[in-house]
Amino acid sequence: MTTDMKSVRVRYAPSPTGDPHLGSVRTALFNWLFARRHGGTFILRIEDTDQGRRVDTSVLAIMEGLKWLGLDWAEGPADDGRGSKGPFGPYFQSHRLNLYHKYADQLIQTSHAYRCFCSPARLEAVRRAQQQAKVPPGYDRHCRDLPASEVEQQMAAGTPHVVRFRMPQEGATSIHDLVRGDVTWERKLLDDFVLLKSDKFPTYHLANIVDDHHMQISHVMRAEEWLPSTPRHVMLYEAFGWQHPQFAHMPLILGADRSKMSKRHGSTSVLAYRDEGYLPDAMTNFLALLGWSLDDKTEIIPREEMIRHFSIERITKAGAIFNPEKLQWINGMYIRALQPAELAEKLVPFLEKPADEGGLPATVKRPVNRAYVSKLVPLVQERLRILSEGAELTSFFFEEQLSYDPALLIQKGMDKAGTLNALKLATEQLDTQPVWGAHALEELMRALAEQLNLKAGQFFGAIRVAVTGRTATPPLFQTMEVLGKERSMARLRQSIDMLAAQA
Repeated sequence: MTTDMKSVRVRYAPSPTGDPHLGSVRTALFNWLFARRHGGTFILRIEDTDQGRRVDTSVLAIMEGLKWLGLDWAEGPADDGRGSKGPFGPYFQSHRLNLYHKYADQLIQTSHAYRCFCSPARLEAVRRAQQQAKVPPGYDRHCRDLPASEVEQQMAAGTPHVVRFRMPQEGATSIHDLVRGDVTWERKLLDDFVLLKSDKFPTYHLANIVDDHHMQISHVMRAEEWLPSTPRHVMLYEAFGWQHPQFAHMPLILGADRSKMSKRHGSTSVLAYRDEGYLPDAMTNFLALLGWSLDDKTEIIPREEMIRHFSIERITKAGAIFNPEKLQWINGMYIRALQPAELAEKLVPFLEKPADEGGLPATVKRPVNRAYVSKLVPLVQERLRILSEGAELTSFFFEEQLSYDPALLIQKGMDKAGTLNALKLATEQLDTQPVWGAHALEELMRALAEQLNLKAGQFFGAIRVAVTGRTATPPLFQTMEVLGKERSMARLRQSIDMLAAQA
């Protein structure tokens, strides 16, 4: 198997035990970028040999997460999550059991593996004894040299068993990791690990070696947590007489407290971030910076630029700190780069969600008017960090009746009578305004503020509360232009009635 850059073949091989989490998807992204950078092949393989932890909906969730991020695979499960596409399928390990059994038998025949008939009760007793003796835990190799006659007897009796690798007890195993450099392990410190479980399903160690070889994987790029398993894998390759791929173990993603990223640091599901309103390009940009950099200073990196410059040499050894504030900042930058019409299309689904799921109030009719949303988008685009904030920022544009404390209308340095008078005069002048545009409205109200001997901030603050029900909004007169004359005037009149009725 060649491993030159002209034949790059990499795989993302998740276990279907739940929604795809950030660390796993970061692995997928780095593999995808590496394949794209070198004109190689990105493969999706589902490692579903742990049947006890399998979640039926997980495969579709994994595929959905990759599709959302634009990480398309050339080989792997078909779009329906059932069949396969590519010359080396099936791409579900549970469909490849005969292949693993064949190679497990081959290892037994060549004395690289053996059958172990130890019961769970015996293994637990050994483990407890090792704990009491304060020695490193591990299998005691009880079945390693069983006579052939005893093995045949146990097999004939149908005794449950596993297949273990016969780890050499002398020498060392070394690799050159593309991220971590040269790494060496003494074989005497490695146990006789299980290859085939008693349920006839393979362990990760056997299945991924067999599959990586048959699928002609050139580079194994995976998380740092798999580094201790690498000598076992290299020994398996040697036992089969196969050339192992090149290895690159990527840094873990850590929380702010520098512990491994988990749910207590925030959501770990990439689909949850999609549902909160993060953009796929922003998420891939953020994930790429968790362990890789372009030049130690650039934060916003378009996808094509990531592909053009991605290299394993720029992957760091140190753990990458997950910073949710930085993710929001990056997402906000991508939101501001969108054209208003494009942002409006992305925002509408979040506005139309039920009110208890973060959408507009239940009193607002659905579907919302897309043309109207396109008009108001430029007013909130600078303030949006995630799309799910859209409903909160824009709800006053859609509500028929505003609800707020009338006392908010009275600005600092003003009283109730002065505020009522100012709002009445503003209403009278605005009612006769022939051009309902931001510039004309501002000129008219600035002139009235001077006549009333009020500061513009005071006067405009009262009008802002009257037409939006809020003290902080997008630019006032642009807001009034989008709201339209009829709705703005109705709200001004409502504010006068509310303030007049206040004791």
